Amino acid sequence: MHSATAKLLHPLCGRPMVAWPLAAAREAGAQQIVVVDSPERRLEAVLNGVTVVEQSEPRGTADAVRAAAAHIERGRTVIVLNGDAPLIRPATIAGLAEAHEHSGAAATLATATLKDPAGYGRVIRAPDGTVERVVETKVAGDATELELHVREVNAGLYAFDGGELLDALEQLGTENAQGELYLPDVLSVIRSHERGVLAYELSDPAETFGVNDRADLARVSAVAQARIHDRLMCSGVTIVNPAATVVDADVECAADATIAPFSNLHGATRVGSGSTIGPLTTLIDSSVGEGSAVVHSYAVEAEIGNRVSVGPFAYLRPGTVLREGSKAGTFVEIKNSTIGAGSKVPHLSYIGDADVGEGSNLGASTITANYDGSRKHRTTIGDRVKTSVDTTLVAPVEVGDDAYTAAGSVITKDVPPGSLGIARERQRNVEGYAKRRNEREDAESGD
Repeated sequence: MHSATAKLLHPLCGRPMVAWPLAAAREAGAQQIVVVDSPERRLEAVLNGVTVVEQSEPRGTADAVRAAAAHIERGRTVIVLNGDAPLIRPATIAGLAEAHEHSGAAATLATATLKDPAGYGRVIRAPDGTVERVVETKVAGDATELELHVREVNAGLYAFDGGELLDALEQLGTENAQGELYLPDVLSVIRSHERGVLAYELSDPAETFGVNDRADLARVSAVAQARIHDRLMCSGVTIVNPAATVVDADVECAADATIAPFSNLHGATRVGSGSTIGPLTTLIDSSVGEGSAVVHSYAVEAEIGNRVSVGPFAYLRPGTVLREGSKAGTFVEIKNSTIGAGSKVPHLSYIGDADVGEGSNLGASTITANYDGSRKHRTTIGDRVKTSVDTTLVAPVEVGDDAYTAAGSVITKDVPPGSLGIARERQRNVEGYAKRRNEREDAESGD
């Protein structure tokens, strides 16, 4: 991956890559999940509810399974899957386990038939249709020319009888030319014991896709994103242009929500029924109620209520709460503030660290000056307040219910309820100013 980030921690549609097979295993009904990590335990920070074991050196997939031997029970079915194959579905894992247990085989290998099998281990079948062996193709000479023409490949997903797996791991021979022990070698050991190894062919070849570089990651991301879109659209969400829409795996949208083109929904974002997101909107860990519109805007950790209007060109920062029927309009930035029901911040304003009551209207270029150079302070604006254009509220300050401010005012003291706050210098006009200024500049330049 040419990255300081561990491969399995690279993000895939809002989750670390390793979280995808873990989620699939949980949904498939796994009773215990064991993750094999390196001694640095770089994956541990994102792993919850699993057992973590260490592989002391990167000596191959069979050695990795051997590191988890203490957690393998004889007589139980063991599923082995790769952390860098994130497109495996829960139904596939469950189906493999069921087919394996029904057959009574010692091992069952998931396979897929690919148009281009380059880079994958080839599945060589015995005359009776069982799996004879898996031939690796990573190094020239690993496979014969005839074997390279086989298009059935190892999907990297296995079901084993726990006892058979443990015995075969103990009997693995010497390392291969790459100095590693491959898990498919276990299958040959099991066959040498005259036990059956069956194939479970996958219907969706995309489930075999692994990630070894960023090009692979992009290919896998495209498939995962298409699945997310399909799930949402089948549940009643309108995605106007899926090719121009990004939605993370954990995003939830109610039926009759609409996502317009060039919108991005990330993290734990939630969108209510009848709401429209976009076009050109980004939501990160934000919630949107029912019947709201968020147009050409950016929101991070914001709570947007029912029937709220946002944008265009609004920026909602963490801690923003917009109550029912409120508005954050054009070129409005709000941070760590609550805008009450029915209140409006129509345009060209910054509201930071403030509490605004119900039914208020903050005129163009209303600013809460919340920072005094060392500390942040809050501004409180009551119900039905109307600030005129170019009002600056220097916190801490409170504007009472039904109060007004005059245009161009810098409010530094509380405005009582029902009052008009005026804080500006009386205008005076200096006659002849332009002429005197021009004469002075000409004299200074020597003209």
